[in-house]
Amino acid sequence: MGKKQKVILPPDLPPEISDDEIEVSDEDLQFVKENRDYAGFVSRLDTQSITKHVTRVADVNEDALEAIYEKRLKKKSALQKEDEEKNKVHVDPVDALPVKTLDGKLYYRTVAKTSKGEDENEAGEDEKDGDVDKSLVKLTKAEKRAKVKKSRKEAKKLGKEVDQPEEAEQAPQAAVLAKVKEDLTAEEAFESKKCKLAELGIALLSNPEANITSMKEILQIAKDDNPSISKLGLLSLLAVFKDIIPGYRIRLPTEKEQEMKVSKEVKKMRFYESTLLSAYKAYLQRLLAAEKKPLFQQVVVRCICNLLDAVPHFNCRESLLEVVVRNLGSADDVVRKLCCSTVRSLFTNEGKHGGEATVEAVRLIAAHVKANNCQLHPDFIEVLMSLTFDEDLRKPKATPEVDKKVKYKKFYKRKIPEEPSQQQENKRKMSKKELMSKTREEVAADYKAVSFAPDVEEKRRMQSETLSAVFETYFRVLKQTMLSIAASSETFTGSNTSASDPHPLLAPCLNGLGKFSHLIDLDYIGDLMNYLKKIAGGGSSYYSSSQKHVEHLTVSERLRCCIVAFKVMRNNLDALNVDLQDFFVQLYNLILEYRPGRDQGEVLVEALKIMLCDDRQHDMQKAAAFVKRLATFSLSICSAEAMAALVTLKNLLMRNVKCRNLLENDAGGGSVSGSISIYHPYATDPNLSGALASVLWELNLLSKHYHPSISTMITSISGMNTANNQVYHAILSPQQAFTDLSLERETFQPKSDIRKLNSKRKRGSASSTLSGIESTSDTSIDENEVSKKLAKHFIILRDIKENERLRGELDRTTLSLQLYEKYKKQKKAGEPKTKRKRAKIVD
Repeated sequence: MGKKQKVILPPDLPPEISDDEIEVSDEDLQFVKENRDYAGFVSRLDTQSITKHVTRVADVNEDALEAIYEKRLKKKSALQKEDEEKNKVHVDPVDALPVKTLDGKLYYRTVAKTSKGEDENEAGEDEKDGDVDKSLVKLTKAEKRAKVKKSRKEAKKLGKEVDQPEEAEQAPQAAVLAKVKEDLTAEEAFESKKCKLAELGIALLSNPEANITSMKEILQIAKDDNPSISKLGLLSLLAVFKDIIPGYRIRLPTEKEQEMKVSKEVKKMRFYESTLLSAYKAYLQRLLAAEKKPLFQQVVVRCICNLLDAVPHFNCRESLLEVVVRNLGSADDVVRKLCCSTVRSLFTNEGKHGGEATVEAVRLIAAHVKANNCQLHPDFIEVLMSLTFDEDLRKPKATPEVDKKVKYKKFYKRKIPEEPSQQQENKRKMSKKELMSKTREEVAADYKAVSFAPDVEEKRRMQSETLSAVFETYFRVLKQTMLSIAASSETFTGSNTSASDPHPLLAPCLNGLGKFSHLIDLDYIGDLMNYLKKIAGGGSSYYSSSQKHVEHLTVSERLRCCIVAFKVMRNNLDALNVDLQDFFVQLYNLILEYRPGRDQGEVLVEALKIMLCDDRQHDMQKAAAFVKRLATFSLSICSAEAMAALVTLKNLLMRNVKCRNLLENDAGGGSVSGSISIYHPYATDPNLSGALASVLWELNLLSKHYHPSISTMITSISGMNTANNQVYHAILSPQQAFTDLSLERETFQPKSDIRKLNSKRKRGSASSTLSGIESTSDTSIDENEVSKKLAKHFIILRDIKENERLRGELDRTTLSLQLYEKYKKQKKAGEPKTKRKRAKIVD
């Protein structure tokens, strides 16, 4: 007889319920979410042992299993009966009569254990259960379950209604606690992510090749919903890329190169470079996407500018340049300054990128100026002033001279007949030389491709492209200004109002033309001078043109046109023959149109220096006209501009001896009147003003100027003699005088004497008048009384402001008290209602 096989039964399965009938309550979901940590045992279950047990039980016969199930059911029923008997209380046989069953057995009635509070509830529940049981008998299982669920839901609703007033009292505290918990969890998450960023960054900087895969984690953190964490991620990636990016452009291997067998080191390097390049591209995509959001704009632009400044030679430079050039005219000052400084550093540090980034940036600037119709911020083309050009590259390449003796020797050698053996040896030598030359050419080509600095031809090509783009931008701005002036002049003739557009790029354009005027091709200088004359309002008919142009261009812009014209002429003096009389006429008329607060004094002073002081040859009539105009101009202008005008006046008098006759006070004007005997102060042409027939009476008024520097300058000018052999020392330039007095203007305080009388009496007057004058002169303002009155006045003002502040605080407190009283009344009115509801629920 074999041993009986022991059978280990599986646990009882739960009752079969369809998925549609299963309903998960909100409380269960909340409980699972709050206690998610306690569900970790599910992941630690030993699934292998469970499957073994199930398979071992599955091998048993079904009959044996049925028998075992019947035994277990009998045991369960017996245990349930025992529990019921334990829960029942036997009645004493003396107090109760026995009951006889149909089988003839006697038993005493027993009562189950019940509490006093439960007896009352069970009385009502028995009736309900009886009704429910009667109705459930006729229903199917699904209907029974649905009815039971409805009853449970109703009971839960009743329980919630009872608990609502208690929850309402605890709601404020719970809300505050929930907010505190959220803040704490947010701070903890922020600190953990910061530490994670620091760890990943340090690992990358210490060993980038081994930890290059952690770039993806930093990129994932940079995409966080929290903006502060996202900014930290972007800045961390910036620091990492600036440190680990190599000094060359990464070129990914082609398909043929990938098929070739390479060493492990090459494979490792290829993997590192490809991973780095893909992470860099993903980082740039993230920056470009975040640049459109105003919250991230400054951080994104800072990252892009630092990348472009640190690694301008690396891949994806075009996308970085596009963002930087686009933000050169940004309304945000911080963003605009960052972009301008980055572009200037690109222009000045061409050794980092070999000049390619400079060409691309200048082309982008020209394209944006064209697309926006020259309506951009002045900084957009002012950055072009930082460009530098090598003038040696513009010179033609020198051809090497060949010595005639060498040519003669070569020609003589060719005529000598050679033997066949000698010919073979020469051919062999020639083949060796050809091979050597080919290898040298290949090595030179590879070296040029690998070397960082381009050769001379490449530099010359890039410089010519940069110059063409720069002058294309400048001439486009001038052309656009001319078109707008022409359009506005047409509207001026039809109506009194002018419809001209502003010219924000004209001033930096003229500055750039003045700086790079020596690089302009001679074929375009004639057109440039014509443009400058028209923009400055040149021509003989000044009044007809100035009235139109004065409303469209400022005095500073028109003066800049004159300055640029003189710079162009000086830099190309040998090749040009242009009359600059029209620009002198413009300067002569613009001096009186200058206003200190509206126009720029630096531009006026520069025009005086370049056009009047630096120019050696001046017509006597023209020089006298400018001397008279500058003296008149000094009477009604600030001290700095007046000093610059007087320095220019003295310079003209030193160079033109005959103009010193204006210092003499003759009966009929100056001793040298010239062709015009009468002075015309309102003449538009200096040659037709007749200034030699006038006298510099303005110097007498300027000698009493409040500023001592101007009065001393007037005395030195008045002491000049008409002798030709008189020698004068060198004087300051107008620009230096203007800067000195403009700086001194901030701290200078003119002396004032209150006791000095405005009207003076002649000697020999009556003693009564003298006594009256003495009494009036003795009267002075008491400074103590003035200070007391002012102190009282300001104390009153301060008290008024303090009263207004206190009154506002009082109003706010009264409002808060009223609201608190209303809240208390509402709360008292709501208390009896809640008590009634509770009483109803209990009944």
